[in-house]
Amino acid sequence: MEEMKRQTNLIYGVEDNPAFLKKLLFGLQHVFAAFSGIVVVPLVIAGALGFDSQMTTTLISASILAAGVATIIQARGIGPVGSRVACIMGTDFTFVSPAISVGSTLGMAGIVGATILGSLFEVVLSFFIKPLMKLFPPLVTGTVVCLIGLTLLPVSIDWAAGGSGASDYGSLLNISIAMIVLCVTLLLNRYGKGIISSAAILIGMAVGYVICIPLGLVDFTAVTEASWFAIPNILEYGITFDAKAVLAFIPAYFVTTIETVGCLKAIGETSDVEMTDKKMSSGILADAVGSICGGLVGSFSNTSFSQNVGLISLTKVASKHVALMAGILLVCLGLFPKLAGLINGIPQPVLGGVGLVMFGMVAAAGIKTLSRVELTDRNLLIIAASLALGLGVTFRPEVISGLPEALQMIFASGISTGTIVALVLNLVLKDMKPKKVQIKKVEVA
Repeated sequence: MEEMKRQTNLIYGVEDNPAFLKKLLFGLQHVFAAFSGIVVVPLVIAGALGFDSQMTTTLISASILAAGVATIIQARGIGPVGSRVACIMGTDFTFVSPAISVGSTLGMAGIVGATILGSLFEVVLSFFIKPLMKLFPPLVTGTVVCLIGLTLLPVSIDWAAGGSGASDYGSLLNISIAMIVLCVTLLLNRYGKGIISSAAILIGMAVGYVICIPLGLVDFTAVTEASWFAIPNILEYGITFDAKAVLAFIPAYFVTTIETVGCLKAIGETSDVEMTDKKMSSGILADAVGSICGGLVGSFSNTSFSQNVGLISLTKVASKHVALMAGILLVCLGLFPKLAGLINGIPQPVLGGVGLVMFGMVAAAGIKTLSRVELTDRNLLIIAASLALGLGVTFRPEVISGLPEALQMIFASGISTGTIVALVLNLVLKDMKPKKVQIKKVEVA
């Protein structure tokens, strides 16, 4: 085992089970990395639909709980469900638009119904992963993994500046805090020994958190107002099944299926694990089951979180038991709102500091994969077009505003746009290999 670790450069492989304290620290890093992404979706949907503060808080707790349950299912595996790798799950922005559209007419009951019924479409897709996987050679996989990191970088930049729309966006204080956190994380990861190096993300965030408290940048309002313990009621808002509502969710499920394939391939690359057809199919099935769980507790659809892939590259910890611990911690946070409020109070610049490192590492992992691909003119064209369109949609999302709503949902994500472009071009552009020229020998009399 030690020899394998030296070859793969991993401290803990997928099947390795670290000691409890290490597992707890590594799990917390994953929770911190994913937490803001998990809570922002219910916040956006609740704000758009005009839900009151009590209902919004309930939605956030339910979303955290559902993310934890989905992560446990994905990492531990239950029968044919779950990829059994270090994949963190949570709510996704892909479902914001259809959820608001359905919720404006049918309320939360309609969203819950569409979430559960729509997930059955993903169940069906999971059985067709084998033919789909043939469409993901290293050329496509490397491009997708690279896009995952690059499209997330603007998010980390917004965090570092203080959060999108913040009154002090880009202030010297915010940037300074983000840079301190970034430097602490880099130095500890590079020069720290043992647990110090592996827990560099967590330590960097803790340093930033402590710095922000005397500066008045940590808001404890959510902690004081939250209850100590709360259990979300099953189908608290009721359930309404409507054909039109389900149709609005199906494109979103198709997009997240494509993104999950890319995310799991990225995890396989960074974890030195071959993501077989069976593993991929089980991972997609876990997506669907996690979404059903989300609907039942009054939350939203769940899918894989690409931002956590960078943690594996940075910490060299690929253990599925760490992801399982992160899932357990998320369940606890969902049941104890005060703890969730404490993490929710992490200042944006602190998240930005570690986000820049993590997302950059994901992009670097994609470049590493592409370095093993023969860079012919054809392959360069595919990489160029995929990155250009994927990043173009990320930086200028209004470019697709004139498309039909269904197409907007499909191409709203730079990851899905770039992935689709790479898949199509890889099929359409034929590899033109030069023909061998036969030289005839001429006999001279």
